[in-house]
Amino acid sequence: MDPSRQTFLGRGRGKRQPAGSGTDRAGSQGGGRGRDQWPSHGGGDMFGRADVGGGGPGPGRGRGESGGAWGQDKRKSGGRGKKQKRSEQGKQESDPQLDYDAAVRKMEAAQKQMQESAQRHLEQYEDSSEEEELDKEKILSSAVQSYNQALGSEEDADLSHVKQHLVQTCHSGAAVCLICIATIKRNEPVWNCRLCACMLHLQCIQRWVRDGVTQTSLLSDEHFPNRDIPWQCPKCRHDYSQAETPTRYFCFCGKVEDPEFDPWLVPHSCGQTCSRALQPECGHNCLLLCHPGPCPPCPQMVKSTCYCRKKPPEPRRCAAREWSCSQVCGRKLPCGLHTCGQVCHAGDCPPCSKESSQPCQCGQKSAVRPCAEPTWQCDKVCGKPLSCGFHTCEKVCHSGACGPCPRTGKRTCPCGKTVYSDLSCTEDAPTCIDTCGKELSCGSHLCTDKCHFGPCGQCWEMATKTCRCGQRKKSLPCNKEYLCETRCTNMRNCQRHQCRRKCCGGQCPPCDQNCGRSLNCRNHKCPTKCHPGQCYPCNETVDISCHCGFTVITVPCGRKRGAKPPKCMQPCRKPPDCHHPQRAPHPCHANDCPPCRQRCCLPLPGCSHICPHPCHTAVKVLQKPQGKRAGPWEPVLQPVLTVVRFDCPPCQVPLPVQCLGGHEISPLPCSQARPFPCGRPCGRRLTCTNHTCSKICHLVTIVGDDPSQAGPECEVCEEGCGRPRPEGCVHPCLRPCHPGDCPPCEQMVRQPCHCKIIQLFIECSKWTAADDKTRQDLLSCQSPCPKLLSCGHQCTQVCHAGNCPGPENCNRKTNIRCPCRRKKKDVRCSALQKGEARLECDDICQQVKDEKQKAAELEKEKHEEAEKQKQQEELEEFQRKMNKRRRQRKQRSEVDEKIPWYRDRKTVALLVSMVTVLLFAIMYQLTSD
Repeated sequence: MDPSRQTFLGRGRGKRQPAGSGTDRAGSQGGGRGRDQWPSHGGGDMFGRADVGGGGPGPGRGRGESGGAWGQDKRKSGGRGKKQKRSEQGKQESDPQLDYDAAVRKMEAAQKQMQESAQRHLEQYEDSSEEEELDKEKILSSAVQSYNQALGSEEDADLSHVKQHLVQTCHSGAAVCLICIATIKRNEPVWNCRLCACMLHLQCIQRWVRDGVTQTSLLSDEHFPNRDIPWQCPKCRHDYSQAETPTRYFCFCGKVEDPEFDPWLVPHSCGQTCSRALQPECGHNCLLLCHPGPCPPCPQMVKSTCYCRKKPPEPRRCAAREWSCSQVCGRKLPCGLHTCGQVCHAGDCPPCSKESSQPCQCGQKSAVRPCAEPTWQCDKVCGKPLSCGFHTCEKVCHSGACGPCPRTGKRTCPCGKTVYSDLSCTEDAPTCIDTCGKELSCGSHLCTDKCHFGPCGQCWEMATKTCRCGQRKKSLPCNKEYLCETRCTNMRNCQRHQCRRKCCGGQCPPCDQNCGRSLNCRNHKCPTKCHPGQCYPCNETVDISCHCGFTVITVPCGRKRGAKPPKCMQPCRKPPDCHHPQRAPHPCHANDCPPCRQRCCLPLPGCSHICPHPCHTAVKVLQKPQGKRAGPWEPVLQPVLTVVRFDCPPCQVPLPVQCLGGHEISPLPCSQARPFPCGRPCGRRLTCTNHTCSKICHLVTIVGDDPSQAGPECEVCEEGCGRPRPEGCVHPCLRPCHPGDCPPCEQMVRQPCHCKIIQLFIECSKWTAADDKTRQDLLSCQSPCPKLLSCGHQCTQVCHAGNCPGPENCNRKTNIRCPCRRKKKDVRCSALQKGEARLECDDICQQVKDEKQKAAELEKEKHEEAEKQKQQEELEEFQRKMNKRRRQRKQRSEVDEKIPWYRDRKTVALLVSMVTVLLFAIMYQLTSD
């Protein structure tokens, strides 16, 4: 056993030893018990296999085959000290990646070893013979050459069975011995059954005969000591005598002893003409060379007539010399009334199937019956008087004379001791006075009754009887059989089961159970009754054919897996994997067909050409497997050979193609044969008639008769109009480039009106075409003039050119007031400007002025008095606050003189903070040390 495979073997009970200890299988020498632990990472793989450098063992007891024992010393193997565990854990956790890589390498090595072992097993299971294949065609042709010459043709259906035997004999691994289920090699001695032509090893058939005769003689020597025990063929069960036991190795025809192997002859053949008498016997001999299997039918030509003898003799093959002329037979049937209506046939004519009136044997009745059954009896008694004159015939319907009276002649009494010769047939023979004396059915005693009619009764004499098995005795009436209750313990003829029959006399019946033992084929069980010795070989056969099924060999059951398929010279009939209707001619084979090398010839898409490349619709390609392994225990994924269909490459046939714009013609591949841009500018005159198309060569739809005109696919001229503008117009033409004159300029010119407030938008064409007077009218906004006169009123005219009129012409109303501004009056602006309008104060105005002055003085005095009162209140409030602060300061000073220091909060808080800082400093110093 491989040390790396020793996983669960051992004899130590307890906890498993950690990896890396000195008690594993690769370490010490010796045996004993010890404790162990599962390895975690180091010292072994995931299945417990030990590392080369001292990995941990797997669980279990005892010694490993690769090294020493696991538990020599408890201190070494089972110590549980903390230091040891800590060191082992450190080793295990040192580098998990390296341990995992080591486990993966071990797993791959184990997997490789398992695959090699499986391959060796398959090689051993396959056919052990490495014999070279013979040239079967030449051997077959030479073996049947003389037969074909006598036949006059090369093909005959009668030779198919013989050829099958020849192919099986020549084919390596096809001939199998039914006894040992092993391949019969070409140089091994063999024996052939003369009935079924089964070929067996000579040593195997000798052992078969010896074992069978030995088993049979053990059962039959006791009762048949001088019996010549026959033996049977393992396949057809044909009986052979002991004198026919094979002892020497002969060829198939039996002429040459120990024939030498010749690669140009059929194995186990002498190469001479067979010359065995053909069956059925016709006087001719076999013309084939020494061959296995039965001889073919006789090929000689003879003259023979048909079955009914109506046709003249014709030359026919001896094996088919009996023939039918296909005419009606016409021979007279046994009934004598009808003729045979069947077609010319062999043998006697069948019974007549028609019906006729047939009399019975006594002639008293007639009935319509089949002609094939003319003799029949009715149910009436004959009743004719006999010769004695006193009695009548008591026979049922019969033919011929009735015979003498059965009661005439000498007669005796019932016991036969007294004879009467003068009795009439009408008298019965009387009984005598003597004892009957007839032997009873027991065979040991006589009848003691007086002479009597009828059979004697049973024997009632008392006798001591021995049971059938001879082990018990008992006194019983002689007419009764004595059987004891003892069960027979002898083995039956199968030598496997006891008889178990009550009071068996030694002649145990054959075993009635089914054998049920597995045959050598390992596929079936023995179907016969339980028997001694070896079971007969399995009679089932399996046909192994080539891939096309034309060449077939038959092998015994159980040899199909190890037998090789026959070599077939017929053309391969596998349907093609590609699109071709048939493959390139090649012989039949077992594996995949070679890749198709024919031209593809598929119509290429988009054109009328065919693909000129080799066939590519079924190409075998190695594809990498998808996915990853779950772990190192899974097998390595290998590339898979799959059949892939590739599309036809683009057509490369050159074709002349004109560019899109019609500038040039160039040769292009058919797959790319379409109008193309040549890279030149289009150059066609645009609709503006001022420019040409600047696009790169493109497809153009010609409109009209002029091919130089641009089509709808050409670009649209996007340049501005370049024609000169009218005098005074500064705007470009807004239309794109166009033929003919430009339209009037519709752009709006912005001009301020006369009053300079509104911006007017005037069409450029109207502005440039207007004279001075029209331009003055165009610049008026038709709104009132917003300008102010010197009097302060707005101009009353519509927006106009030039200066506004003077204020003396202003007709607007305005109001004037007296100096105190109490009185007012509306007058014309022109009168005010001329100084003609004026308004003076009166007495009321003076009285109102005095009252306002007194109210103002009174209000001022009230305000000064309120200000003084407010200042006095603020002063009093300030003094009150200052007095309160003085009292608080005095009370605080008196309290400070009475409170000790340790009750002062500020002092205590300061001391506590200092102590805390000191403690922290001490603790930090201790920690750092």
